[in-house]
Amino acid sequence: MFSPRATTSSGRRQSSRVTGRQSLAGTPSGLIFSPRRSSLVSRPTPTRVQTHATAETIHFDVQTFGSSLPVKIMEALTMADADDQISVKVNESGWAWMVCGERLIIWKICQTAVAKMSVCKDLQLPTSEFAYSADLIDITSPSPLETASVQSISVMAVAAEGTARFWPTLSHEGTYTETLVDMGDNLCNFVVAVKGGSFIMSSYQGQLLRVGADSSGRLQLRALQQVQGVLSGIGRRVSSLFGMLAAPAVDDTLHSVLWVRGTSCLYTLTTSRLSKWELQENSENQLLSWDSSHALTESIADAIWGSESSYEEMKEGVNVTYLDMKLSLVGLVVLAAAWHPSDSPCLAYFCLVTLLDGSSQTSEQLSVEVTKYNPAFQSEDVLQQTRLVLPNASSPAAFLYNEELVFACCTGMGRGGLPEEKIAFSSPGDRVHGGGCCANLPVFFSQNSGLVAVVARESASMLPETMEDSLCSSLAGAGPEVSAMETTSRMEPVVQEDKIKLLKAAFLQFCRNDLVGAQTMTDELFPPEEESSELDELVTRIDLYLLDDYPASDPRWAESVPDESVGFPLTSLIILHQLEDKMKAHGCFMDFLLQVGLLERLGQAAVRSSPMATRLLLCEHAEKLQAAMVLKNHHAKQPELLNRAIQAALQRNGATVPACLTSADVFFREVSQISSVFECLLEEEERTLKDSPADSAKWAEVVLSVNTIIRDMLQAAGQYRETKASMYRALENPAAEPEYIPWTASSGLGGVRTVLSRQHEVLLRLVYPHADAELRSALCEQLVALLDIYLGGYVAQLTSLRRPGAQDRYNTLELEYTQRRSELLAPLLELGQYQWVAALAEKYCDFDILVQMCEQTDNQSRLQHYMAKFADQNFADFLFRWYMQKGKRGKLLSQPSAQHQQLASFLQAHQHLSWLHHIHVQDFQSAHSVLYSQANMETRYFVKKKTLLALSKLTALASDLPEDALHKQVDDIVEQERFLLHQETLPKQLLEEKQQNPDTMPLLSAHNLIQLYVCDDNRRANEYDFKKALDLLEYIDEEDAVDIDALKCEIFCKALKKDDWSSSDDNDDPLEVAKDSIFVKILLKLIQEGVSLQAYLTDVKDLLESDELVSLKSKPYFEFVLRAIYEHYLEAQI
Repeated sequence: MFSPRATTSSGRRQSSRVTGRQSLAGTPSGLIFSPRRSSLVSRPTPTRVQTHATAETIHFDVQTFGSSLPVKIMEALTMADADDQISVKVNESGWAWMVCGERLIIWKICQTAVAKMSVCKDLQLPTSEFAYSADLIDITSPSPLETASVQSISVMAVAAEGTARFWPTLSHEGTYTETLVDMGDNLCNFVVAVKGGSFIMSSYQGQLLRVGADSSGRLQLRALQQVQGVLSGIGRRVSSLFGMLAAPAVDDTLHSVLWVRGTSCLYTLTTSRLSKWELQENSENQLLSWDSSHALTESIADAIWGSESSYEEMKEGVNVTYLDMKLSLVGLVVLAAAWHPSDSPCLAYFCLVTLLDGSSQTSEQLSVEVTKYNPAFQSEDVLQQTRLVLPNASSPAAFLYNEELVFACCTGMGRGGLPEEKIAFSSPGDRVHGGGCCANLPVFFSQNSGLVAVVARESASMLPETMEDSLCSSLAGAGPEVSAMETTSRMEPVVQEDKIKLLKAAFLQFCRNDLVGAQTMTDELFPPEEESSELDELVTRIDLYLLDDYPASDPRWAESVPDESVGFPLTSLIILHQLEDKMKAHGCFMDFLLQVGLLERLGQAAVRSSPMATRLLLCEHAEKLQAAMVLKNHHAKQPELLNRAIQAALQRNGATVPACLTSADVFFREVSQISSVFECLLEEEERTLKDSPADSAKWAEVVLSVNTIIRDMLQAAGQYRETKASMYRALENPAAEPEYIPWTASSGLGGVRTVLSRQHEVLLRLVYPHADAELRSALCEQLVALLDIYLGGYVAQLTSLRRPGAQDRYNTLELEYTQRRSELLAPLLELGQYQWVAALAEKYCDFDILVQMCEQTDNQSRLQHYMAKFADQNFADFLFRWYMQKGKRGKLLSQPSAQHQQLASFLQAHQHLSWLHHIHVQDFQSAHSVLYSQANMETRYFVKKKTLLALSKLTALASDLPEDALHKQVDDIVEQERFLLHQETLPKQLLEEKQQNPDTMPLLSAHNLIQLYVCDDNRRANEYDFKKALDLLEYIDEEDAVDIDALKCEIFCKALKKDDWSSSDDNDDPLEVAKDSIFVKILLKLIQEGVSLQAYLTDVKDLLESDELVSLKSKPYFEFVLRAIYEHYLEAQI
């Protein structure tokens, strides 16, 4: 909301000082009211004059506003008694009222030159002891006052003592309701129409009453409660500066009441406090009550006397009084006056204090603009007679007025501003009775002249010489009128061609230093609250006309200038001066767009079949002007070459050259087509290269000349774009803009990018091989400058795409840019032009080219330099990746110690190499961690996993791991190696059968290994193979979903099948028969290892029922022997 933290000041008061001090205690009793007193000045009858400006006025004219005054006004002024005080208020809706004694006349201002049937009503005010003021009257209507009928308008008038008279309809002057408002000893000073047909009455001491008529027509009153509480609607950080909501002080004086219809907010300003209310139809809510006195007084004092050496001592004696308050788009504007009693002479300094009141809740700035109006201080009562008018909320223009004068100034918070000047109403008997704003103009009521408007006087134009006259002539004839007084009231639709004329007229007024008039016209054409689809096209057309305008003052062009010429003719006969004039006109146009607020409203326009931000298109126009001026300078030095190219360009564009003009005249007139010369220059170059021998001077000269011309033109355009960027800047938070493709980066037929690519090929393919060392050096220097422009265009494009929603297009363009950059720089690298290659590759961050260059030259120190220079762009990572892709891992791992940390960080994503780096720097613990992790993750190759485990164990043993952790890690590795041993010891015959190479075979699971050990292909399987298969059962995890008991049964069955159980060989001892069987040997090994056969062996019944032993179950002797084996060995362990 409001905060006094930061104060800006546009002016400092400078005056001599005396050391005396005295205190002034001003009394507020005469602020608004005084008992009636006799006047010694008789009032003349107003006469309507066209201009009412004193001889001293330099920048402003005082012109008649609207038609003649109603007869009742003229009669009232003529018949007024000498002691009748006259007060007038002009409402922005076009209504005005005059208080003359106890007579109230309300009329509708007719803004046309000829008076139509106008509304004028004469009402009688209640009798009062005090003089009436126009501030004690206001009108309201359910519909907008601008279009309201007389019947719908209600009027409220309040006498200072509190007698309120309400006319429900203006059409019946004699019908009203009256009531007495008891305000105690206070006097009423303001009446303001607010929401719902009600009014706010305020007293001199800050009382606020809401008054409205009920359904029966009786007036109902309700006091606005000013209660204590936490600030609403502002941030905590700011609220501490304001203080809390509090009731007004007893001796507080109310200086101003302001109603803002758009936000339904009411502002009040007292000696010590600024308050803000939100009003609904039947309720009020106080949003803010800021103890503003200290902050405003301190800021004003600092702005006026802050540069004084004794400021800290004297600032306590500064007196400040508030006079008026208005609202601009920036915030509240408070008119204040300050004086210091000890000043000699004692002057009153009038200031405009802007309190930012935007949507942000934490705005912490106020601005103090010290005007140049500083009359001698007489009394506070005299100061209170000065009021403020802000004719246009979006403009910084401001006007102060009292009975004697109007003072033009500005708030200091907007674009541009008015020249400060005093307009005195010093004719005999003249005085200002009041004022306001109407049709965005400051309007005042003069005793002698009636309603007058203060408008900026036309002055010498900023445009070059006779452009002013021609512009005026281009506005003459058919089309709408463009008078500042007439345009503001027109609301009918305007066709586009007429809008161009009106916009040109506004531009003309701006060039004559009439910013207010220009602002008024542009606001009428393009209302700030409305979006305009035509604005971009109109602005672009006018600027393009300026760019391609005809030099009408040149008599040779007389028959060639079309009737529809834009009317900004050039005064110079010299082409270069014509181009300079066009640049000046473009600068004026840009300033015009900025000052009237159109620049920030521009969107986008179509150019080269693509959209572009309009402000950047305007910049492109100026860039082409810069390029044209450079080309004209070269034209004087290379007339033969450029005349041929210009003639070819004109023929290509279908332009004819009148007999009285030269090709250069015609070509340089149409600046927008200036780039067409590039392709024609290349054609001239190629023709010369083809027709001239390689050792001729002309052969080399044309190449160097073409390079120089193209380079200088494009560099001039780019330099303008860079140095004038602020002129074409975007808003702080712009909407998404289209991709920006500068004309210097345009592709396609005749595009600058196409031209530069073609020239790159010509120079390296046709010219460079035949050039000597000196010419090669010059060619490379020029080529690098052209490539700089080429690549810079890509950078501008990519920069414009760094926004949400454009990532896909950004990625596509970045890939194209990277490819083209490499294609353009690689030939220079192959030619050994390392100096030039480095310059471009460093500027455009082509790391691949830089690394290649350093590798070719074996320049490791330069590589280290780039690592430091481009550290924030991860050059080191790029280099490390490049080494990996090229298979140069030795170089990767042999980086100097300064790069070890970066290399370690890079290798985190390449752990198959990072352990080597850790070992190199003797960080064995990290090496072990990486190797151990890699080994655990390796599930594909057996040999790789075995190697990783071995290396992991070695690094663990070499590390500084704590003993407990070391043993744990080593034990785990040993266990994994024990498992791998089962695969390593697979029978060679079996691997050959399975066509497996031990060095390349995959890593097998425990289940797979078991199947291999017991399979039929393992024909030489013995008890050791089957024992390994049984040992592998413990490596089968639960998640493998394998029935371990079933698998164990299968292993035993396979072992049993390896022997022949058909006969006993006449031996009746089954144990003796079975002692050499593989099955028994397995049992013996299990017993040897201490395995409990009772728990471990598969039940004999399960074995006998297994499908695997179907062939043996038919042999009775087998079952007999098997049961005997079980019985013997199981009992042997009991």
